Amino acid sequence: MKQKTLSNWLKAIIIGAAAAGTVIYAWIIPSFGQALVSVYPEFLKCYIPWLTFLIISGIPCYAALVFSWKIAANIGKDLSFSLANAKLLKGISVLAAADSAFVFLGNFALLLLNMNHPSIILASLFVVLVGIAISALAAVLSHLVRKAADLQEQSDLTI
Repeated sequence: MKQKTLSNWLKAIIIGAAAAGTVIYAWIIPSFGQALVSVYPEFLKCYIPWLTFLIISGIPCYAALVFSWKIAANIGKDLSFSLANAKLLKGISVLAAADSAFVFLGNFALLLLNMNHPSIILASLFVVLVGIAISALAAVLSHLVRKAADLQEQSDLTI
């Protein structure tokens, strides 16, 4: 597969992920919350804090999509193994780790404010573990891309 074709496929996937995230954050989560409040009016005090918490937790995801777009653009320019891509992957790693910590701590804070249930915290641990896995994967890829960029630079200097 050519670099430009691969770049276009990656960009299409990134656009799809951004669109899916927008539907989830702008329509599904608020409508689910409103339906929950209409059935259980005692949860009305929890609606805005939870909605705010979930929307804030999505911001690093969109930042990671912006970094991914830049990586896809570099791949299209035949700069797959570059220090810029290594830095962008490191940024994605940091964003995923920070978002995982925010989700865990936010759930715990909402529990202390009596706006959460322990079973929700247990379920959110899956989200936290996925975020940690993405962080680790991005960190490993960053390391490997940096090594490949160094090798490519040494090879270019040799020739």
